[in-house]
Amino acid sequence: MKFEIYCDESCQDVFTSQHTKCQYMLIGGVWLLAAKREIFKPELHSIREKHKMFSEIKWNKISVSKIDFYTDLINYFFNKNDDLRFRCVVVEKSKVNLMKYHDSDAELGFYKFYYQLLHHWILDFNAYAIYLDIKTSKVKNRLKILHQCLRNANLSSEIKILQALPSHENIFIQMTDLLLGAVNAKFNEQVSGSSKKKILECIENRLEHKITTTSKEYPKFNIFWIDLSGEK
Repeated sequence: MKFEIYCDESCQDVFTSQHTKCQYMLIGGVWLLAAKREIFKPELHSIREKHKMFSEIKWNKISVSKIDFYTDLINYFFNKNDDLRFRCVVVEKSKVNLMKYHDSDAELGFYKFYYQLLHHWILDFNAYAIYLDIKTSKVKNRLKILHQCLRNANLSSEIKILQALPSHENIFIQMTDLLLGAVNAKFNEQVSGSSKKKILECIENRLEHKITTTSKEYPKFNIFWIDLSGEK
């Protein structure tokens, strides 16, 4: 089977900024069958048409005037059952030892955690196209290295593409931003404003439980807390 994965990150500066209030970095992605992409895109466009909302979809853009639009997006995601899946990793800042395990290189650590997100849900005998939001890196070949590492670790699968795309042009990266933003708000205790609280409530109502860590096998809305006990 051919899958596509659309990724984004939240609080990625958690290891380098002295001003961030975040305690956790999150990296996530939306998984879908490649054959479903051209079905989902016009359906999502119809939701945009319904609400006359054509700007970029982002967690930080949720407002009172847009609450119905974002509620419809959340319901659309959950109504697709396992045809649309969300997965993310949660990395606790205080448990990361950059000096010992990442050559004192926060960017290297960041891409290692990206690897953890992707590798653990790549299944044998499938093909994957992976798309990340465009990000400026100090080392220019980070994506190439990540691509090769995933290929080397998944010899029974085909990692066809690993490519950066501009998020404002891709509806699925934007959907990742929305879902990841909700998880980030919950973990980093940054739930501000009644509109965002309503979207969180909508997600938790559809999940039928609070946003929290899950087992690896949890298919629809998977939150993987990386055990960094060995990094101390």
